[in-house]
Amino acid sequence: MIVTNIDTFIVKVPLIKPFKTAIRTVLSADSLLVRLDCDNGISGWGEAPVTVAITGDSLPSIETAIKEYLGPFLIGRNLLSYEEVLSGLSGVMIGNTSAKAALDMAVYDCLAQYSHLPLYRYLGGASGELETNMTVSVNSPEEMGDDAERYIGQGFSVLKVKVGIGDIDQDIKRVKEIRKRAGQRILIRLDANQGWSPKEAIKAIRQMEDEGLGIELVEQPVKAQDLDGLKQVTDHVDTLIMADEAVFSPKQALQVIKMRAADLINIKLMKAGGIYQGQIINQLAETAGMECMVGSMIETHLGITAAAHFAASKKNITRFDFDAPLMLSKNILEGGLSYEASKLTLPQEKGLGIKNVQTQEGGE
Repeated sequence: MIVTNIDTFIVKVPLIKPFKTAIRTVLSADSLLVRLDCDNGISGWGEAPVTVAITGDSLPSIETAIKEYLGPFLIGRNLLSYEEVLSGLSGVMIGNTSAKAALDMAVYDCLAQYSHLPLYRYLGGASGELETNMTVSVNSPEEMGDDAERYIGQGFSVLKVKVGIGDIDQDIKRVKEIRKRAGQRILIRLDANQGWSPKEAIKAIRQMEDEGLGIELVEQPVKAQDLDGLKQVTDHVDTLIMADEAVFSPKQALQVIKMRAADLINIKLMKAGGIYQGQIINQLAETAGMECMVGSMIETHLGITAAAHFAASKKNITRFDFDAPLMLSKNILEGGLSYEASKLTLPQEKGLGIKNVQTQEGGE
């Protein structure tokens, strides 16, 4: 199964409503899609969304990385030697994890198609059903409460609430308003997106604990590089703390694990550079008794389908953040992941299960 050609396509899909976090505000899902063709007629798909504020990757940088460096490395290689191919791909250039992830997805799509298996089964999974949370963007307490009520009405039982903008008192007001609207049966997770200092995080989380707000976990409360601060928070609160931006690579995951700087790790393919590296991070965490979430950026159904296949294949991945396609004004895929409120079903066709991709050029 020799790689013969790689094509790229730029897509921009408007969001239904602006997505706001402590790091950025997003109005559309801007991505570079890749299609990888093999000499046996199999083609695989991948996606690399723009996440300049998180990964540093822009559309021009992703496209350049694929066309000038990563793509030429893959052309002419036999994907059946995937260990050599995927480990080699990781070492072609420093960084550029989104571009690597897009090609990694496409490679795994091809391999699973060749094996006549859905990707999650190719990777070892037994169940193609997951439940996602729904994200409440950071806004005024009233607007966030309204959004939470709407999502609950749509059938979501887990809310991921963005905080980390303004002072701590304002964040606590946001959470209290959502808990008041949601009642006690709804699971609430917080994501500060690096918006707090260690002292602010400890103060806020302890106050929410004392007031019985019932927060399941807090994701990346402090700056990504501040592992000592992350550990300080983890050690001084009862609520579970999840590392997100602090962990891109297996090496960073190992450092968090050694320090016990967090209780959980959020794996995102765009940070890790794809499924190959994501599996290593998960294995390290599982060995240390640390569960993982698989999350995502603002991606289309394509990238989320690949992430969901990966997540469904590993028992140590126990939490899922795959709501991005529900924020988009349209679906560019035929096939792939399907949604029924919070319930996700992976396709049973081989590979990613993608039948067609609508690109700006008008089709596949």
